[in-house]
Amino acid sequence: MTQAELYQALKSLGYPVAYGSFTSPVTPPFITYQFAYSSDMIADNHNYVDIGNFQVELYTAKKDLVAEQKVQDKLKELGLPYRKFETYLDEEKMYQILYEIQILGG
Repeated sequence: MTQAELYQALKSLGYPVAYGSFTSPVTPPFITYQFAYSSDMIADNHNYVDIGNFQVELYTAKKDLVAEQKVQDKLKELGLPYRKFETYLDEEKMYQILYEIQILGG
């Protein structure tokens, strides 16, 4: 899977999606995603398998189990195992649901 394919898959959920951040204000729910770090498989001084760790972030104005389930179902459909974290952002008055995923070769 590539970053472009990830973007298209997230867009198919019907929420606004941006890499990193939006350039203008967006009403929640919305999704951002970005590259976090690599965990490439390395041997004999070569990167044999590119492994990109990404963060997919769902922002909602209230706890939205339906939106969370949509994201989780899409990640499962794509065969992307995830770790899920949740926090409430006091200043923004929003929930942030963060999914850590890995993309192989993308």
